Amino acid sequence: MTQLLVAAVMWLLVVSLLILRRRRTDRSITYASLAIAISMTLNVDEVYFTFDRMLRSTNFTTIIGDGLLMIGLSFLGRGVMKAGEYRPRLARIAVGRPALAAALAAVIISFAFIDRGTTTDAFMRDVGDQPAACTYSLTVFTYCAIVVGAMHVLAISQWRATRGLLRTPAVLLTYGSLCGLALCVTVAVMDIAHVTGNTAVLNAAIPIYGPLMLAAFVLLCAGFIAQPLTRLLRRRFHHVRTDVLVTQLEPIWRTANSLRPGLSNRHVTTTFLDDPDARLHRQVVEIRDAMIDPRVKFTLTRCQLALLERAERHLIGTASPVRTAVELA
Repeated sequence: MTQLLVAAVMWLLVVSLLILRRRRTDRSITYASLAIAISMTLNVDEVYFTFDRMLRSTNFTTIIGDGLLMIGLSFLGRGVMKAGEYRPRLARIAVGRPALAAALAAVIISFAFIDRGTTTDAFMRDVGDQPAACTYSLTVFTYCAIVVGAMHVLAISQWRATRGLLRTPAVLLTYGSLCGLALCVTVAVMDIAHVTGNTAVLNAAIPIYGPLMLAAFVLLCAGFIAQPLTRLLRRRFHHVRTDVLVTQLEPIWRTANSLRPGLSNRHVTTTFLDDPDARLHRQVVEIRDAMIDPRVKFTLTRCQLALLERAERHLIGTASPVRTAVELA
């Protein structure tokens, strides 16, 4: 049931990204999410049995699913890294192609030494007592832990660089990657307990596995969905604030133009009349020009000057929170 829920969450992420990021040229996060969604779908029992029979193999679907998971996580990690300015060397190495290639090679080699038996929907439960199977699983989840750990560090840095609504994606990614780390540790404990025959530890860890997996994927998916949503909301808030400032500056601007006609009076058909940001910029420029022109007497009250300065800060972006990863991801 957990696998089905996780697969559903991943496909929801893929659909959401296709809708919310349809205008972006960089589709790496969408493709990474698609790879993980396929991986999680292959883990659903009915799909697993069907696909493995199609391959005429014995549990070969396991390595395909795990390989897609590793590739998807690697590209997601790169997406998080590209989103912020903080890119430590260890994080770049962790999500880099050489590390991924080395991990995939180790996984393939260890998988080849496993006595896989017949197709089973509980691969590690049935063959996990083999050292080769333990090595295989530890390699997969150690790599996943390294990548998720890098994502955790990067998400924390983005969390600290933002505030308010813009912090939401980083917060979700921080807690999601933390749950992912806990999941990888739990799997490692289960693998070692199984191969050493410590059934007490194995039975104690099994109930933790499902909730941790679900929590990790739900939070990570929510974080990646929140990124374009937050960017969209911020853009809407910016447009609304621009319209308000244009309306508030209108009387001051008209007074300034009556005393000192600006470019807007000479070129009434220019595009700034249709672009709110350009219109606000023209208003600010022409008000400032009237203030410093010695040929006219034009002064502002303290409230009017504060409004003008607020408009200037809005135009250069300092009135909003620090530019965050959600704009770049």
